[in-house]
Amino acid sequence: MSDAGIALVATLAERLGIEGLIDWFVLLARERPGAANAGRKVMALIFAMVLGADSIDDCDLLRAGRTRRLLGGWVPAPSTLGTFLRAFTFGHVRQLDRVLDVALTRAWAAGAGPGEARLVVDIDSFVGEVHGYQKQGTGVGYTGQRGYHPMLATRADTGEVLHVRMRKGKAASPRGVLRFADELIARVKRASVSGETLLRADSAFWNKTLIARLERAGWWYSISIRVQKGIAEQIALIAEEDWTTLEDYPTAGEAQIAETVDGARRMIVRRTRLIGSQAELWPDWRHFPFLTNRTENIALVEAEHRQHAVVELTIRDLKDQALAHFPSGQFNANSAWTVIACLAHNLTRWTTVTR
Repeated sequence: MSDAGIALVATLAERLGIEGLIDWFVLLARERPGAANAGRKVMALIFAMVLGADSIDDCDLLRAGRTRRLLGGWVPAPSTLGTFLRAFTFGHVRQLDRVLDVALTRAWAAGAGPGEARLVVDIDSFVGEVHGYQKQGTGVGYTGQRGYHPMLATRADTGEVLHVRMRKGKAASPRGVLRFADELIARVKRASVSGETLLRADSAFWNKTLIARLERAGWWYSISIRVQKGIAEQIALIAEEDWTTLEDYPTAGEAQIAETVDGARRMIVRRTRLIGSQAELWPDWRHFPFLTNRTENIALVEAEHRQHAVVELTIRDLKDQALAHFPSGQFNANSAWTVIACLAHNLTRWTTVTR
């Protein structure tokens, strides 16, 4: 009874045809061990993840009682699921990613999408920490932790994962972002989004080519940039009277905003400093600029850019759920596990839609 809520997820997955999508798109070679019945096995992994599984052994909870009848059929053993995941190649992971794509389109068509409202998308990456040295593709990245470095795009208002890409642990934050963005733009277009689209990102994804592609696609964007030599000089030219104080900043500090240009693009800058006794430690202003093609009032644009931080809530949820661990020693198996975790995450989000 404690896990009875899985019935709602199972019903939604059935109506969206998730299992059929998997059987249609994920074409594992028959000679590979564990390749048969891909749809049923992925659904078992999804159901286990929704119930809190963060390892292959945890999937055994589906075999308790009459869970088989509740979930609509055969439930594989954990050992079978482990063999199945190890059958994945890079191409098969891409096929599984296509399932995430079409499932998103179907869910949005059924009422979970933004409709004519604005769609706000946040891109970020995170370190998925692992323990041990036998996992393919892991490495020590900028955080000093050993793990993988996935990149993902999320929907700001619902926390849905729109796109995800597994990367090796030593991958730099912006690695592969151009192709990732191209696929994201195409995915959103296939989902028939009719309203405005806004992409937000931090300075790790500051890339002139990316900005140009967003502009060609008709997307709005606000992307943080690093305070390097040329940018610092532009900020220094802003007149003191052009800075506006933000009233809603914590009392221990002070924040002001102003705008200028970087080439032909609008650059908005927020600067902060401590006040009172703490100012003796850091008395100088710290600057946080970003580029945008938005034309609204500076205060609105700057406030909404700071809300990019909501992407961390989705990352937190994923790392608290199935991505607490990457259970296999093989990179492609862990890549498949990551996409399946995002499918499970999205299903839980779609069950909360009331319209």
